Amino acid sequence: MNNFTTIITRQLQLQQRAVENTLLLLDEGATIPFIARYRKERTGGLDEVQISQISEWNERLKELVKRKETIVKTIEEQGKLTDELRRRIEQCWDATELEDIYLPYKPKRRTRAQIAREQGLEPLAQIILLQRERDIRSVAKRFVRSDAATTVEAALDGAKDIIAETISENEQTRQRLRNTFRREAVIESKVIKGKQEEEGAAKYRDYFDFSEPLRRCNGNRLLAMRRGESEGFLRVHISIDNKEAIERVKRQYVHGYNDCATLVAEAAEDSYKRLLEPSIENEMATLAKQKADTEAIGVFGENLRQLLLAAPLGQKRVMGVDPGIRTGCKVVCLDAQGNLLYHDVVFPFPPRGNKAEAAKKFSDIAHRFQSEAIALGNGTASRETAEVLKSAPLASSVKLFIVSEDGASIYSASKTAREEFPDEDVTVRGAVSIGRRLMDPLAELVKIDPKSIGVGQYQHDVDQPQLKRSLDQTVESCVNLVGVNLNTASQHLLTYVSGLGPTLAKNIVEYRRENGAFTSRAQLKKVPRLGPSAFEQCAGFLRIPEAKNPLDNTAVHPESYKIVEQMAKDNACTVAQLIKDKALQKRIDLNRYVTQETGLPTLTDIMKELEKPGRDPRGEAETFEFDERVHDIGDLQVGMILPGIVTNITKFGAFVDIGVHQDGLVHVSQLANKFVSNPTEVVKLHQHVEVKVTEVDLLRKRISLTMKGL
Repeated sequence: MNNFTTIITRQLQLQQRAVENTLLLLDEGATIPFIARYRKERTGGLDEVQISQISEWNERLKELVKRKETIVKTIEEQGKLTDELRRRIEQCWDATELEDIYLPYKPKRRTRAQIAREQGLEPLAQIILLQRERDIRSVAKRFVRSDAATTVEAALDGAKDIIAETISENEQTRQRLRNTFRREAVIESKVIKGKQEEEGAAKYRDYFDFSEPLRRCNGNRLLAMRRGESEGFLRVHISIDNKEAIERVKRQYVHGYNDCATLVAEAAEDSYKRLLEPSIENEMATLAKQKADTEAIGVFGENLRQLLLAAPLGQKRVMGVDPGIRTGCKVVCLDAQGNLLYHDVVFPFPPRGNKAEAAKKFSDIAHRFQSEAIALGNGTASRETAEVLKSAPLASSVKLFIVSEDGASIYSASKTAREEFPDEDVTVRGAVSIGRRLMDPLAELVKIDPKSIGVGQYQHDVDQPQLKRSLDQTVESCVNLVGVNLNTASQHLLTYVSGLGPTLAKNIVEYRRENGAFTSRAQLKKVPRLGPSAFEQCAGFLRIPEAKNPLDNTAVHPESYKIVEQMAKDNACTVAQLIKDKALQKRIDLNRYVTQETGLPTLTDIMKELEKPGRDPRGEAETFEFDERVHDIGDLQVGMILPGIVTNITKFGAFVDIGVHQDGLVHVSQLANKFVSNPTEVVKLHQHVEVKVTEVDLLRKRISLTMKGL
């Protein structure tokens, strides 16, 4: 078992064999969805989250190995690499400890200590540190040189600079100070004088004079303070009791009462104030930011997952409406496959129109194109437009759905949208996106940069590469969980299928265009550059509803077709009959089909697919109506119980749209009658909920809500 396996097994508390096999599969190029779905026997049934953690640790350790190589090479070039030092570096698997080991050898700018060493004062510094000389000034005279330090005081000051740097680079000293910061550090933020009345400052009012122990500061508050700092409103500082910390450093280095001890004490204080404290504060700030980033990215990823897995309406003819007042409502009609049939602009509001005429026009358009549902964007004038649509003489079967507009404008101006609708303007593309989101949220939202979908907080403040990796992984997970129709999926959607990527996705679409619809998964092997490895990774996640082989429309992997065929043969029926007949399925004894390669986990998954072939795990879309009593924040009264839609979830609670153009907050403490540590345990994104108004702050446009007792 290599070091990586040992470390990851210990860190994640997983089975050694499961970690080892997962690392092998990842090294072979297997994707996380593929490993989780089709290699359960080898991983012991690890889920995507666990496999993702193994992958992240694997990458982290690879980076650490590269860093070690750089450090060894640098020290070796200095001629200071001993066998013991090499051994310590090789055996170190903690990034912070590694940097502490390297610090004394790390190339630096020309420091005060370096200048003193160039003046030959290193021996004097060593003599002072020993604290044995009774008359250190006499000793220092020997180090006074005409071309460098011209006085005894200058020589002693130079020696103290060397001692200060030596103390600051001591591993034990740094670790002790780190531990002190972890236990005792306080994070403080104060408004910069004169900034409190500037535009934009009000949102940081809670942090104008704020402090709390760093270990208790949650990620949301830390990111809010950091944003206020970056925007020039706040000054943020992490500190401990400096007086006590200095005394601790002195106690470590001062061993007597003579002049040398005094000089060491002075150097220790200088080391703390000038070198140690700023360095460790920066370190703690970085660690706190990393923790906050990880927390925020986790929340963002979970929100994105819920949004992508929102219930689809399915293949229905939809009228998409992007509401507006002055510029009117952009209206599009789509067929059941999402193709654009018609577009227009309807003006329900003055000065260019009125509600009665608009209602009739909406009705005429819906009737003309046989629309089965209406997707209305939730932006400006959404409530008002919904009222007009409800008054329109539409067929009773036509349902109205409110759809999130977040990111629609980003999509409408994107390269993808221009390629799809080169002859239409951005308003038409935006309305199409709204309509298609109702039909299949996943297929449409994958076209938009996840950061622009609006389901997270501080997404522009967190580590951007880490955020991108996490969100891309979330999108990939959702796409492969649901499965993709090989004959209707866009190139963008196919890109996220396990084993494909942009090039193969494009090749599949071009092959489909030239040769017509796929009739079997096996045809994928004819797609240019789609080799055996890519086929193995992607085949199980691609569906062909009208395939000759019914298994091609299930999550059963082609490598397992023979097992199902043997099951059918043993029951004297065809595969198609086995899929349709539940009684036949119940007669199957899975233990008969266990082999060295295929265990019960895979066989159980196969049976679930035979029971519900091609099933969609996302449920069905639901309609929603706001309370007619409220239209803006001024209509709210404390105590009102209102219907709402969850629009965003954070660590500190959930934001709910109650139809007043300003989302209200249900704090985590108000989500349920019990203690809630994670809001996602109670609510889901776009969930329809009932809330009670507890407070309305008209000045700051803040609405406090509760779900307790409802």
